[in-house]
Amino acid sequence: MCGIWALFGSDDCLSVQCLSAMKIAHRGPDAFRFENVNGYTNCCFGFHRLAVVDQLFGMQPIRVKKYPYLWLCYNGEIYNHKKLQHHFEFEYQTKVDGEIILHLYDKGGIEQTVCMLDGVFAFILLDTANKKVFLGRDTYGVRPLFKAMTEDGFLAVCSEAKGLVNLKHSMTPFLKVEPFLPGHYEVLDLKPNGKVASVEMVKHHHCRDEPLHALYDGVEKLFPGFEIETVKSNLRILFDNAVKKRLMTDRRIGCLLSGGLDSSLVAATLLKQLKEAQVQYPLQTFAIGMEDSPDLLAARKVANHIGSEHHEVLFNSEEGIQVLDEVIFSLETYDITTVRASVGMYLISKYIRKNTDSVVIFSGEGSDELTQGYIYFHKAPSPEKAEEESERLLRELYLFDVLRADRTTAAHGLELRVPFLDHRFSSYYLSLPPDMRVPKNGIEKHLLRETFEDSNLIPKEILWRPKEAFSDGITSVKNSWFRILQDYIEHQVDDAAMASAAQKFPINTPKTKEGYYYRQIFENHYPGRADWLPHYWMPRWTNATDPSARTLTHYKAAAKA
Repeated sequence: MCGIWALFGSDDCLSVQCLSAMKIAHRGPDAFRFENVNGYTNCCFGFHRLAVVDQLFGMQPIRVKKYPYLWLCYNGEIYNHKKLQHHFEFEYQTKVDGEIILHLYDKGGIEQTVCMLDGVFAFILLDTANKKVFLGRDTYGVRPLFKAMTEDGFLAVCSEAKGLVNLKHSMTPFLKVEPFLPGHYEVLDLKPNGKVASVEMVKHHHCRDEPLHALYDGVEKLFPGFEIETVKSNLRILFDNAVKKRLMTDRRIGCLLSGGLDSSLVAATLLKQLKEAQVQYPLQTFAIGMEDSPDLLAARKVANHIGSEHHEVLFNSEEGIQVLDEVIFSLETYDITTVRASVGMYLISKYIRKNTDSVVIFSGEGSDELTQGYIYFHKAPSPEKAEEESERLLRELYLFDVLRADRTTAAHGLELRVPFLDHRFSSYYLSLPPDMRVPKNGIEKHLLRETFEDSNLIPKEILWRPKEAFSDGITSVKNSWFRILQDYIEHQVDDAAMASAAQKFPINTPKTKEGYYYRQIFENHYPGRADWLPHYWMPRWTNATDPSARTLTHYKAAAKA
């Protein structure tokens, strides 16, 4: 996890423009560098480093003697860099995983390069010999990337939008900033005056397709066919491997543990893998909640079962409400369910940073979208419609759950790792027949639960624990977090403001006082940027007016049972 920033063809004073790069200093608390590009007085890179791999030679932009014309700034982890290095016999100059991008690009060009990377990444690659700039982002957008580009060819790129919104440009008083699409790369021509022109934007990977790098990984051969025992065996192999490859770090590993199915499977598998790798320190697991929180109780059961060094972080409603402004600034969104769920994650990340030396943090993000874990999937009209919805959610992860997970941890200088979004695991899961993946017997994620039924990885009651929305599970069943927020906000936004909401906020007009309140905070930090959010996150196939799972009829019925 790092912060990357770059400008091409800036007409304004670079030293003033560079102040914008400091807005993402939280992403890289270990070191910082600006570098101008030789021969281009108006092009430069900025880099904030979190030293996770190769602490000595990991500064960026990465340049190696063999390719003096290549400059690379990237944020991510390339888990197969050693396998590719050995396979192609590349001579490395550093131990940095990103160096593989330079060698692959020199060998086979940009398309082959991005398709070969097993990991999460956002990068800017400059080739001064061929006068090209390349931007690329991983399949699910686990690593963030934003860009701003003007008609006259000024390009600015940054890990977070906050590093771009205050940039000046003579032709454009209001610089349009937008997220770079996940699963894509862009090719741009670099002109002699440092300006750029976009040549093409290419989708390099669809989540359903087995990635090209599968040819070179060391996963044992999967069994063909869709017999249930075969599928379960393949899923266990791929999930185990997804966790194992993510152990790549020189810093201490920890794990978020809500006591739900996803984070519990990650924590248990991670602990097993750390033991096999003979890592000397105990695994720290972290749970957050208020008094009487179902998540805290469930997480405690899992931690006792797997034997982790468990930390419980307690917070009260006042503390949660107090950080809303910081959270929305960090997130760069006003989506209601994202803001609710981010408060707990922001506070637990703050605790980890302040009280422990765990830096690389594992979590269960992506599982709900991949394995149809949201309660509203019970209402899906058909397995095919459920499959479509699952893929839509995966495509939009970068706007919602992945955005939340990245920004809340990055705000405190932590690096998040998400094994459920492993390319091979997710593409295999999505290749299964649609009717295997839907909820069964009133239980969502049935296939995933069945897969680990006989493993004794986690307690049975956790394995079959019903879905609890993260933002709700951290509070008591008697008083949901969203109710606490709504009760507070009721007195912060008056009815007159709501009556004129459509005039004030024509894009994504908030329908509730809670939505209005978050939007006001967002507009205060990012005026005129409402289009970063294409739509609010809401459950499908229901007449729900609130994104909380606790408002759905299935949840209410399950709670009574």
